[in-house]
Amino acid sequence: ARFRPTQYVGGAWDTREQHIAPPIGLLAHAIEADLAARRGNELRLTRLSCDILGVLPLESVEVKVSVLRPGRTIELVEARLSHAGRDAVIARAWLTARYDTTALQGSEFPRMKPPDQMAPWGLDSVWPGEFVKTPQIWREELAVGRAQFWVRSPVPLLADEDVSRTANMFRLIDISNGVAARVSPEDVLYPNLDLTAHLYRAPESDLTGLDTTVSFGPDGAGLTHSVLHDENGPLGAFSQTLTVRPR
Repeated sequence: ARFRPTQYVGGAWDTREQHIAPPIGLLAHAIEADLAARRGNELRLTRLSCDILGVLPLESVEVKVSVLRPGRTIELVEARLSHAGRDAVIARAWLTARYDTTALQGSEFPRMKPPDQMAPWGLDSVWPGEFVKTPQIWREELAVGRAQFWVRSPVPLLADEDVSRTANMFRLIDISNGVAARVSPEDVLYPNLDLTAHLYRAPESDLTGLDTTVSFGPDGAGLTHSVLHDENGPLGAFSQTLTVRPR
């Protein structure tokens, strides 16, 4: 399939390029749409691992999905997003069978404060580009490089196409690196090379919570780690590898 970005995909390291968050959401949607066409609701997405191979201009992209490891109870699926014949993001997803584990469910991840106990915060107060203007954010800064925040967006991932809450969540969560930034992007470059998420349940609301910690090492590497929440509590976690480059 082929997709054209709107102006709301632009930014944030370079306003002439696509912010990587919407393409990650697009890949999650493509994987789920392919699964629905092949097997319906039989399996669910439990891991999405995206490697970011390069930048994307604000131009049309192509998405291709393939099954690497078919199976009755688990599948490994790959989705590639490319521009002008060059792969830009490669996503691999584990899809797993559904079982009734209601009696076993539970997590010791602590719950976050609700958004009405946090202050509204604009991502565009720190970052340029049209994409960063679209999320609605409620945020509490706990320390340098440590923040909890809630996010949602009135801008849909795709025009005239139904998208799951999981894919809608994935279209936003890459911003965690910027919301809990340790330093100003004017002083240091710290783009992420990947994003790997593990979900033990699907989100049940359009409001996503992130409990985020950003860490920098001594020789140019960094890590952004976030626990994912919805209004019913935690539901998974994800990490991003950073390349930290003083200007």
